[in-house]
Amino acid sequence: MLVTGGCGFIGANFVRFVLGQADPQCLVLNLDKMTYAGNAENLAGIEQACPDRYRFFRGDICDGELLDRIFTEHTLDAVINFAAESHVDRSIVNPNLFIETNVLGTATLLRAARTHWPEDTWARRKFLQVSTDEVYGSLPEDDPSQKFTERTPLCPHSPYSASKASADLIVQATCDTYGFPTLITRCSNNYGPYQFPEKLIPLMINNAVHDQPLPVYGDGKNVRDWLYVEDHCEAIWTVLNQADPGEVYNIGGNNEMQNIEIVRMLLDALGKPHSLITYVTDRLGHDRRYAIDATKITTDCGWEPKHTFAQKLPETIDWYLANSAWVEHIVSGEYRQYYDMMYGGR
Repeated sequence: MLVTGGCGFIGANFVRFVLGQADPQCLVLNLDKMTYAGNAENLAGIEQACPDRYRFFRGDICDGELLDRIFTEHTLDAVINFAAESHVDRSIVNPNLFIETNVLGTATLLRAARTHWPEDTWARRKFLQVSTDEVYGSLPEDDPSQKFTERTPLCPHSPYSASKASADLIVQATCDTYGFPTLITRCSNNYGPYQFPEKLIPLMINNAVHDQPLPVYGDGKNVRDWLYVEDHCEAIWTVLNQADPGEVYNIGGNNEMQNIEIVRMLLDALGKPHSLITYVTDRLGHDRRYAIDATKITTDCGWEPKHTFAQKLPETIDWYLANSAWVEHIVSGEYRQYYDMMYGGR
């Protein structure tokens, strides 16, 4: 299989999951552009542990010539597209970058797969687009019964979510127009090892450890559904192997919490005072509540999350504390400039 964006947070966890648990015979090709969020350390030791089952290619999914070479030189049964610019704040600063990677990159990857996979082989091949619940927009706070289903209309509110919704529509149109075997998964907020420290949980852990202010947008009461990254990887693998082409599946963790609740939990776990919480000007177009209805994937494929937030949040904290060198290596340099730009003076 070709995994794009395999050095990012979810992509790297998926590569580790496939090579370590899911399929002892699978050869994984990892194509990653190695932007700020692509980190070779996320897959440290993989090439040594799986020398015959793992190949790395540095490159861009917008590079059609590179994709043609990979598809020509390797017989691929599946493509799993994690490659994406994914941080909402960055999309507000530079939306064109998100359109280029998330929309044009997905279209280029689809073209390569459709060109190099003969139509009479499509029955045994899959193109899986990894998307997000953010494409659905926002839910009301006062009605917890409302959740996103696969039939919820797309209503993105940020350049990031709009670019992901656009990519989803291109993937679905490729299936509808040509009969090409595509799948789409839309997940809730992930957490776990190797997450880039601009995201809520690792950002707050790192700041708290260093007794730095914890910047919380607005009133901090935005609600998200939290999904442990290994559960997400298992769900993707399940959909890849069990779902019919053309299907869309929501993947959720059954764990809705306000951001401020999580920040307080992290501070308590680390023995740090709540006075470190600093409320900053809210993000533009900040969605208030996300909630996933994952009934369809449970009914069709038998998947449910195995891990609870109460179980995995402490383990996640321990991972970041035990891997402080990994964190320090990332938060230096370009990320520090970005952090100061986003939160300085707010």
